[in-house]
Amino acid sequence: MTNDVIQDFINEHTYDIRVTGNGRWIDQKCTMDVVCFVADCIVDYIQNGGSQPFQSPDIWRSPYAVQSVQDFFGKPDPMNYSAHDEFNKFFRQPMKMLAAAGVLRENGRKNNTIQFSVENMEVLEYIALREKNAYNFLCAYIEKTLRDSGLWGSFERFFQAQDEVEYQRVKDRFAEFSIRYTKINTNVEAYRIFTKVLNILACKYRKRGTERGHISKSFITFDKIMYNQVNWRDELSGKEKNVARRDYVPAPSGDNGYYKYRVNRAIKKLRQFNDKYNRSRSEVTDTMAIGTSATHIHHIFPKSDFEEIADYLENLIALTSGQHLQKAHPEGNTQVVDRDFQYLCLICKTESIKKNILGTSGVPVIYSFDCFTHVLAVGLRKPVFEDLPENDFEAVLNHIEVCY
Repeated sequence: MTNDVIQDFINEHTYDIRVTGNGRWIDQKCTMDVVCFVADCIVDYIQNGGSQPFQSPDIWRSPYAVQSVQDFFGKPDPMNYSAHDEFNKFFRQPMKMLAAAGVLRENGRKNNTIQFSVENMEVLEYIALREKNAYNFLCAYIEKTLRDSGLWGSFERFFQAQDEVEYQRVKDRFAEFSIRYTKINTNVEAYRIFTKVLNILACKYRKRGTERGHISKSFITFDKIMYNQVNWRDELSGKEKNVARRDYVPAPSGDNGYYKYRVNRAIKKLRQFNDKYNRSRSEVTDTMAIGTSATHIHHIFPKSDFEEIADYLENLIALTSGQHLQKAHPEGNTQVVDRDFQYLCLICKTESIKKNILGTSGVPVIYSFDCFTHVLAVGLRKPVFEDLPENDFEAVLNHIEVCY
């Protein structure tokens, strides 16, 4: 599953709101981190034998969701009756959006509760893998919906002009359209959804968007389009807001529950992928890998020293317990990293990522070359990695050699 495949999926569908009348094709809770999280919970529910069709409460009452949601968003215990309405909305809005996009399917109502089933598991798993994937999906879906509905011209003119006049025009046009063709009946409600529509596209095109009812003073950055606001290192460094970082979603600090969720999710995803598509073998082939399953997931660059990349799949590698506790961390001391074995891990991880991205075996693509070079740039403190040509793995290996 790649961005091109996602775009092909989007292009196969028609999302004309004038035809569907669906005012909930996107909603306030449909930020990239919430959509990614809800998709992850649905995938986990299905993988653990959950039945279809399912309802929103089936997902947020699942053990995985209950365990994750309190840390993730600082929400109350889902089992607390007083929180039920909040959790229904929190999970249902992204589920309705995914159904409108064709990833899920609405199967009518039972006891006045919407029934859902999975229409395209491959796309759902892609969205669930990481926030950046959910961001890519949302950008493609929102822009396609605007184009199919005859609204794109107003947004395009605003992105070109970037002034208060065009801002007010596109805002009013969106509200008038929503009230005319959907059940939304107030400007206030339409404006709330407008923010979610405009700002993610402004982030994509590195433009000004909307902030507190007016055109934003600076470009919209990732921190402004996430539900779970985090402490961004750029703010502490005094970096100019209009100077966009590369398209990454940095992890919050290690004492944050959201951070722990993202790290644990990445470890879980890699373990599942390695078990299914690599027959539980170690990614590092040596004598300790012979006849032994890779039961440990190791951070190549330690989580304690490199929080920013701790949740990147590209910084994780599947090892046997012996490799992990004898070679990666000599004598089992996880505070010590063997630099020679770290080098070997990077060489082997480069091969794993290359095979996954460039292979033709039908295995799902879970890695990103840009994310890998970002991991290397941070972990080896060499920004040059981020300037390498797309998928130039030979150049990656050459630069790793220089560093070691």
